[in-house]
Amino acid sequence: MTKLVVITGGNTGIGRGLALAFAAQAYAVAVSYKADAQAAASLVAEIKAMGGRALGLECDAGRSAEVSAFYDEIERWHGGAPDVVVNNAGLQTWSSLLDLAEEDWDRVIQTNLKGTFLNTQAAARRLIAAGTGGSIVNIGSGCNKLAFPRLVDYTASKGGIEQLTKVSATELGPYGIRVNCVAPGAILNERTLQEAPDYAASWGRITPLRRAGTVDDITGPVLFFASEAAAFVTGQTLWVDGGVFTQANWPQDA
Repeated sequence: MTKLVVITGGNTGIGRGLALAFAAQAYAVAVSYKADAQAAASLVAEIKAMGGRALGLECDAGRSAEVSAFYDEIERWHGGAPDVVVNNAGLQTWSSLLDLAEEDWDRVIQTNLKGTFLNTQAAARRLIAAGTGGSIVNIGSGCNKLAFPRLVDYTASKGGIEQLTKVSATELGPYGIRVNCVAPGAILNERTLQEAPDYAASWGRITPLRRAGTVDDITGPVLFFASEAAAFVTGQTLWVDGGVFTQANWPQDA
């Protein structure tokens, strides 16, 4: 039977790149999205043009009823539980701690952290019932371990994902379900280009590999965690950041 990957927030950015990468590996692909149905339809059409199977469904990753209905529909479409789940859905707001609005805090935590929890729980229940094992990959960030200024809610959510990855791996391991995290650094995509037109150059200057990352830099590590090559790997975070969050702040030039 064709393997199935589920990718939350899979219609744009990193999620879209992951969907295409899994499709190229002959996975059936199901993506959720909260906005931009046109982008989801375009992705599904592109995968079908490759000879693959794809499904795009509107679903708020942070609302339990929608998540449950999402997985029910996927099972009807595919005929079984997913083999791989990538928790990618996320958003961020720019604000200092003192100025951050409560509604922005709630919105970011609900999507990023609660969404990862709800999708992990829903997928794991189905994987346990199927008895097939599986792989869950959470998309983190450099702020899994470092404080990012003016990204208070985002940093808190990604730090939570780091620990959720570990506890999920511990509890789900006996069922053959592996849970890992890929933590990107500065990745050049549509969103980051909108944030800063000089994004690639500014991050390239301070990254040891002297460039910003690309969506393609993320797909390989995620595919690794999904594969049998990582059959004895769980509870881990892989930093895909060109070394930028490994180096220390240093008063002199290196």
